[in-house]
Amino acid sequence: MIVRQLWFNGPRQIEIREQRLPQLESGQMLVKSVCSAISAGTEMLVYRGQLPTDIALDASLATLQQQAAYPLQYGYACVGRVEQIGDGVDAAWLNQRVFSFQPHASHFIATADQLIALPDNVEPEAAVFLANMETAVNLVLDGSPALGERVVVLGQGIVGLLLSSILARFPLAQLLALDEINKRRNYAEWLGVHRTFDPKSDRQITELKEALRLPVELSATPNAGADLIYEVSGAPTALNLAIELCSYSGRIVIGSWYGSKSAAVQLGGVAHRNRIQFISSQVSSIAPELSGRWDKARRFQQAWQMIKRVKPQALISHRVPIDQAADIYQLLDQAPKQVLQAIFIY
Repeated sequence: MIVRQLWFNGPRQIEIREQRLPQLESGQMLVKSVCSAISAGTEMLVYRGQLPTDIALDASLATLQQQAAYPLQYGYACVGRVEQIGDGVDAAWLNQRVFSFQPHASHFIATADQLIALPDNVEPEAAVFLANMETAVNLVLDGSPALGERVVVLGQGIVGLLLSSILARFPLAQLLALDEINKRRNYAEWLGVHRTFDPKSDRQITELKEALRLPVELSATPNAGADLIYEVSGAPTALNLAIELCSYSGRIVIGSWYGSKSAAVQLGGVAHRNRIQFISSQVSSIAPELSGRWDKARRFQQAWQMIKRVKPQALISHRVPIDQAADIYQLLDQAPKQVLQAIFIY
């Protein structure tokens, strides 16, 4: 069978290749893609040539074991339907709707352990958010938001918006979010964020700091700042703003993957004196302190539940055929304000 695959041939070089797939082997299935989601943050690192070259694309995914050397395939949010099954595969898989961490392609071959069956009441365009919703669930687990806390989310891309949509269901004193793009801030408030701010506006940053300051009559101790901050903007420099906004003994959860980007982070001064805790959150594994009670199956189950509640398909702004991939990546690169979530349709 001849299939179409998206390849990154170099920085800002996109190609749609026609490739012949091999015959199915025992235990394998052929899946026809329905749609796949572009992960703008990570895929822009691939598109711009900003991936570190000394580690695998993703050590936990069989489809992304290769190192970041061009040409390469990428993508990890594909929804399709099983069209053929090989010997030894349970017949119940045939015609099953599935999610898989696969690069963008019209068809792909997978084994049962690489496929996740869609719940009956989840549509494909909602299911493509599973990977990012799992990340959002993991961020919540790692940050452990508590009753009455003041929480700030830096960045309202798709992961930031999904994270905010979960946090909005907690009994927090405040849930505040920052993003440069007005459209994203509007969506954040629609999802339940109490107030949003533009990090490029000095006036709004001053207003944010004032919003985080408890009245003297409510606290006898200096208590300005957020108890919990999530950094999911993808910009390393945002860590300095997170430090600036963090309270004494507060937590900063770093959910962004910066690739090869770096920035000078001010770890002296208040970052040191305020005993700030920095938490690195990465979805490939479960935090050790939670692994006795949580595993990936439980986390996926929770992600599906949040997808049903949030209905994230409302965040899709662009639906394009894979043949127009070069155009949508160029738009994401040069005019990100115009794109909230883009998906390929097949």
